[in-house]
Amino acid sequence: MLRNDLLIFDSKGIFCPPAQVYLDPWKPVKRAIITHGHSDHARFGHQYYLTHHSNIPILRHRLGNIRVQGVDWGQTFLINGVSFSLQPAGHIVGSSQVRVEYGGEVWVFTGDYKNEPDGVAEPYRPIKCDTMITECTFGIPAFKWKPQHQVFDEINSWWQGNREEGRTSVLFGYTLGKAQRILKYLDPSIGTIYTHGAVENMTEVLRPQLELPTTVLVTKDIPKKELAGNLVIAPPSAHGSSWMRKFVPYETATCSGWMAFRGARARRATDRGFVLSDHCDWSGLLDSIRSSGAERVICTHGYTDIFSRYLREIGYEASVENTGYEGEKDESESQLQTNGG
Repeated sequence: MLRNDLLIFDSKGIFCPPAQVYLDPWKPVKRAIITHGHSDHARFGHQYYLTHHSNIPILRHRLGNIRVQGVDWGQTFLINGVSFSLQPAGHIVGSSQVRVEYGGEVWVFTGDYKNEPDGVAEPYRPIKCDTMITECTFGIPAFKWKPQHQVFDEINSWWQGNREEGRTSVLFGYTLGKAQRILKYLDPSIGTIYTHGAVENMTEVLRPQLELPTTVLVTKDIPKKELAGNLVIAPPSAHGSSWMRKFVPYETATCSGWMAFRGARARRATDRGFVLSDHCDWSGLLDSIRSSGAERVICTHGYTDIFSRYLREIGYEASVENTGYEGEKDESESQLQTNGG
């Protein structure tokens, strides 16, 4: 990128030279603005963190006793004369976009984002800018999400069917974000909702901010017969582990945008796949870029080459930058431990 760019990509992360601050750096730095709590964006080892207030409990849970300051949505703060503010990204609880303004130019770093309101995360807000840095995790036309109420009707119907046949329903979703979104829309009248320890711990961190149904932590003391017909929310890393033996007979399902591909369910060897993502689909990405008014778009993590090429075809100045971000992947327990969680 050019030397006079407001944000540049270096070996540590996305850097703002005049402010001497990084956005979601993937290597330790002195000052970091953090968009959200997923482990590829919120790393251990920075000297000073700044994020939205609602993300602070998540960061402390995962990273320990860090030096962190919180700001409100839309609150302007200056760093060495550069104006910053955070706006909702709609990805998960506490997820932000970063607006950066300096010398009459406005850039927006979206972090991870979703423009479909889900009733859990603060809804995405478009930000007018000159340059937009966007993820494109699902940046090909094959990805098109159903309205989430249809997906949750399918999930609850699946659970009800398993209950009638005496099987435990085990539903896999990421510990932070996806698990709480699933929990929000499960029908507790069907049965008891149980949780894996990693899901339960994160959910307890977020309960003060959310209205969620009661859950029961799975422990070795719970009789197997009490689990039959009920539902368990677990991280993808639990699939295939010895922990699953307690639920036999069971049926498994995965909630992920990747379930839009038939082969994805087979690769994960689950019985069902529900297409539910905390990222934009193809149309959502394009709508968000149009609403920003940006002329220049920088694409990171995902289908970057395909998406940027399409943007150039329709008149945008679009390019690709490599980052340490991973998009929607299995956030395994080993990753959580690495990041202090």
